[in-house]
Amino acid sequence: MKPDWSCLNGVKIVDLSQLLPGPHATSMLMQLGADVVKVEPPGRGDPARQLGGSVFAQLNRGKRSVALDLKSAAGKATFLDLIRDADAAVEGFRPGVMQRLGLDYAALAEVNPRIVMCSISGFGQTGPYSALPGHDLNYLALGGFWSIPVQVNDRVARPRVRLADYAASSHAALALAVAVLSARQNGRGQHLDVSIHDCVMAWTAPAAWTSRDYAEEPLASPTVMPENDIFETRDGRHLALGILENKFWLTLREALGADYPALMDDRFASRLGRQQFKREVNALLVHLFSARTLAEWLETLSAFDLPVSPLLDVHELFLDPHVRERGMVREFAHDGSMAARFPVKFSAGLPDAGDTVPLLGQHDG
Repeated sequence: MKPDWSCLNGVKIVDLSQLLPGPHATSMLMQLGADVVKVEPPGRGDPARQLGGSVFAQLNRGKRSVALDLKSAAGKATFLDLIRDADAAVEGFRPGVMQRLGLDYAALAEVNPRIVMCSISGFGQTGPYSALPGHDLNYLALGGFWSIPVQVNDRVARPRVRLADYAASSHAALALAVAVLSARQNGRGQHLDVSIHDCVMAWTAPAAWTSRDYAEEPLASPTVMPENDIFETRDGRHLALGILENKFWLTLREALGADYPALMDDRFASRLGRQQFKREVNALLVHLFSARTLAEWLETLSAFDLPVSPLLDVHELFLDPHVRERGMVREFAHDGSMAARFPVKFSAGLPDAGDTVPLLGQHDG
């Protein structure tokens, strides 16, 4: 029984998508009260099942699973039966696949005029890249993620999480919520064309636009800030120094100037000055932070109002007192797994979604 506090209570979503973007989008909507029916191919199901139980669980906990062969007449008929009383359908195939199956938006709208169909694909339903294969790294590459200079000693490195997929899933969930509420008001659904590449562009385009003026000299870009960076400590750990406002630089000078008089250089006293001497400022900080261990730096700087943070390892992360106080993680003692709660606190409360990870086809019939 879904709680009645949510505006998504009673919303039914049929989810054909696999792996991350679509399932993560519908998982967020499920956490907000929607009933999600996951449609999987018979046999092996969502490929995420092959990546390990915990991977599949993170994206599909609390959903129902129905196994359908959409290439068969019986499978299509059952799928359309699900659509008759649904609010939305989500799919993540390449453009044209749903049409070849005879299950495109027009076909679904004949059965249910208020259905919202959300198609999540790498490059969208139109455009010269629409038929190309791709995954997260491809969309980040073509979306300009690495075109924006950010460090004095800049480097290209693979992101630690699937940023493009999460960008798309977040935009898809927001668009679905709006479209479903609109359809409930006016009785007319619509087709949402979510391009993962477009969603990356929505994040990168503003900074990339500015970076065009610095293509020949990336170091001069205002996005490169020598004191806003990650620095290695003597014990091989790292800390993040998040200095943007000049007041924090002045506080750093107050904290460490006696031991490191180079910080007191008048050339570095203002943001403009530090931007003019980026290499010197960054080299100074690299040398400074390499002199002590991470623990020593945290102890030294904790007495000052400074945006300094350790880069936590996987054990420290889940033991962090702030993480535990905020209750972002649900732990399941019976199998040692976890689930991340919806990251927005509702003053009216937000009950936990379902705990059960569906077996393939568990809810057939």
